[in-house]
Amino acid sequence: MDTTYVCGHRNPDTDSIVSAIAYAALRNALGDNGYVAARLGHLNDETTFILNRFGAKAPVLLSTVRTQVRDIDFDHPPQLGRSVPVSHAWEVLQSGDGFTALPVTRENGSLFGVLTAGGIAERDMESIRRPAVEDVPVFNLLSALEGRIINDDENLFESVSGEVVIALPGAGEPLRGVKPDSIVICGQQEDVLERALALPASCVILCQSDLPEKYRGISSATCIIATPCDAYRAARMIYQSIPVGRIVHQEGLVSFHLDDFLDDVREKVLESRYRSYPVIDEEDRVVGMLSRYHLLRPKRKRLVLVDHNEVGQSVPGLEQAELIGIIDHHRLADVQTGYPVFMRNEPVGSTATIIATMFQEHGILPGEQLAGLLAAAILSDTVMFKSPTATPRDRRIAERMAHIAGLDLEALGMEIFSASQSQDKPADALLGTDFKEFHLAGHALGISQITTMDSKGMMRRAPEFLEEMEKRKTRQGYDMMLLMITDVLKEGTWLLFTGDREIIRQAFAGSSVKENRVFLPGVVSRKKQVVPALSVLWG
Repeated sequence: MDTTYVCGHRNPDTDSIVSAIAYAALRNALGDNGYVAARLGHLNDETTFILNRFGAKAPVLLSTVRTQVRDIDFDHPPQLGRSVPVSHAWEVLQSGDGFTALPVTRENGSLFGVLTAGGIAERDMESIRRPAVEDVPVFNLLSALEGRIINDDENLFESVSGEVVIALPGAGEPLRGVKPDSIVICGQQEDVLERALALPASCVILCQSDLPEKYRGISSATCIIATPCDAYRAARMIYQSIPVGRIVHQEGLVSFHLDDFLDDVREKVLESRYRSYPVIDEEDRVVGMLSRYHLLRPKRKRLVLVDHNEVGQSVPGLEQAELIGIIDHHRLADVQTGYPVFMRNEPVGSTATIIATMFQEHGILPGEQLAGLLAAAILSDTVMFKSPTATPRDRRIAERMAHIAGLDLEALGMEIFSASQSQDKPADALLGTDFKEFHLAGHALGISQITTMDSKGMMRRAPEFLEEMEKRKTRQGYDMMLLMITDVLKEGTWLLFTGDREIIRQAFAGSSVKENRVFLPGVVSRKKQVVPALSVLWG
């Protein structure tokens, strides 16, 4: 079954991570196997604490959903070793599976070259102009001719070389003009065989003959092979005995890795003349062959978005993914699809509240671990129900989840926010922990938020934060950069800002703005209180 990734927004918070885990668990429990929780960035301190607290694994890290080679149904032809005879390779190509090229690999599975039907035909035509072979392994020759060596067992032959000669019956001295070390093909012609042994020939191939019985066990420097093939077939099969490693295409070979993006693959394919391309995995082993027609209708990654519906906050390559659904509690933004998708957007304080409700609607009781995670996520996103986004439903669902998990909700909340932020972390790391970018009426701004129970300790680092914020503002081209240091106990926020002070003064009229900071009592929500105030100001 195809994988469907469930992911929250970039710079994920606890609600984003837990919602992805919970929704993937819900769909899998309902039999829609293949749902995988994913994240778009590193876990912050709070989320790490909560996952460890309940013994849960972090979702897989998803860097992009652009279509990759691994997403398409490329071919998986047999992989040939370098010593395999051409005759066997030709049988594989003509097996009816539609393969036009075969990968030839080394013993460790890495790519050695590519064998094509055209390459075999080219070598076969060359044998007409130059009827000779060099160092053909005897094992290959015996396999192609379905033959056997009739020499004495002590005569060991590893390979044969020489010009290929078919000795036709005729008057006069046999093998006149034939050079020593040639490969002689004959039938019921004892005089030819004797002459070949006298030259000596490199090899004598006896076709459909009774002579092998007379010469069985002969000790000679000439390799004598008996075969049921006729002379013409034997001559052709000598050339078919050549190891494929000698005729593969190697120069200028184009191959692709599983993680290569199809956009890039298409460009390289358009610039090349080949029909098939080897596909390589992370360990440089061949895993298949890709042809041009595979690029026509590729299979896209399947995706469910939770806790966001903005392109700017979502996974890179979203436009190339097959979006299955959206579950969110934020305003509707700019994600667009060319087809209907499942959409659930509700005005509650946490996406985890919506997903916990969906468990209830489907009659599925989450386990203690998942119930604990859902309760923690609701507490986190509603700031222990002190956020203006919090609703009575958030509290009811959180209490129900806490009851299932056997937890005290108040104690869990204090535990979360006591461990949520480490004051020892660098300023840039703290600013990036819970960061979101907004575009309002032509204005670009970035807003970071640190939720803590010790705002006084965090405010001692205000000069350090402001210095880093100014750097980010310049680097990203923002009009403003804000940092919310939200104190759970005081139920308010210290707002640090870089940019036009007058904007902050007007947006939060009645607050005392000093230097680049202002305390906003009762303000704990970025999306419900800070962003709307700026939106009204900017129209």
